[in-house]
Amino acid sequence: MKHEQFSGDPHLACARRYQRAAVIGAGSWGTALAATLARAGVETTLWGRDLAVINAINSQSMNTRHLPDVALPGTLRGSHDMAEALKDAEVALLVVPSRGVRAVSRLVAAHAPEAMPIAVCAKGIEADTGLLMAQVAKEELGDRPIGCVSGPTFARETALGHPTAATVAFPFAYTDRLHPEESPAARLALSLTTESFRAYVSDDLVGVEIGGAVKNVIAIACGMMTGAGFAENTRAALITRGLDEMKVLAETVGGRRETVTGLSGIGDLALTCSSTTSRNMALGQQLGQGLARADCFEGRAVVVEGEVNAKSVTDLARRLRISMPICETVRSILHDGVDIGVAFAALWSRPIEAEPRGMDVAFDHPSSDKDIATLAERIS
Repeated sequence: MKHEQFSGDPHLACARRYQRAAVIGAGSWGTALAATLARAGVETTLWGRDLAVINAINSQSMNTRHLPDVALPGTLRGSHDMAEALKDAEVALLVVPSRGVRAVSRLVAAHAPEAMPIAVCAKGIEADTGLLMAQVAKEELGDRPIGCVSGPTFARETALGHPTAATVAFPFAYTDRLHPEESPAARLALSLTTESFRAYVSDDLVGVEIGGAVKNVIAIACGMMTGAGFAENTRAALITRGLDEMKVLAETVGGRRETVTGLSGIGDLALTCSSTTSRNMALGQQLGQGLARADCFEGRAVVVEGEVNAKSVTDLARRLRISMPICETVRSILHDGVDIGVAFAALWSRPIEAEPRGMDVAFDHPSSDKDIATLAERIS
């Protein structure tokens, strides 16, 4: 069998690509990942529910609904049949909205081989359970190795072959540490790597997933303040303090703070908070401009992951008794009906704290109620 190599790292010198992969979910991101695998030389099947989309992939090498201007590799095959899509696959990527991860994982479990590694490519925290997406999938998929793919990626740019980087994370068992080149994380990272797509390997699945869940909420906050007329200072402050909230949550649930400074944390945060290509940023901007939620996106029913995550993230933080004031602010606006100006003025007038958490000091904010009310009016 041909051996592919990661340059520069002797531990991964003999890592092997998977030969056959299934991508479950034919939306824009699923299609982009499937195209990346196919361009890397992996025999790839893309499963989707929309028969018209699958037929277009097979007949025109195009996803006419989600990426109509992107030419897909001719080797990429679409399937409407889950059993067919998973047949002979060595690895699967689960690329569906977070609310669908549990149900689709259950479908995959009925057809996937028992030892098949599965990477979840949805970002979020399940509302009722407080579980991360890989944990949700694990409940349905049993002993199969479960990981994730996450990073600062817009689907269209990835599908077009723009230089892109992401992290592939799986827990490392003892045997994975002895032979990292045979680990699911290493083999999937190599399988995704092309001349334009660069994958990194992580064993901190929890830390990587926390970054993906929280960044969408912070992006809504950035969008709201941008829509209200504020600019770079405000966004930089929200990104930086949002990163701190991300670190605290990751560390509390067993991840590593350093993971949050990587692609799946600050990388994804910076991307999502800087462009209205992100639906989270776009929603926040429209709300900040004064649109009612029902009128955003021209009245279309657009799924915005951070809207759901604002509640699930803060529910989890409350259970863990940790402070996430930016996420709480977004929740108060989206789910509790608090005025944007009042909510953000309250955020900015919180007690003065030390930035290094180890100092553990706080002082009353010196602004008067009148000053705070003035800021609230400016934001509104």
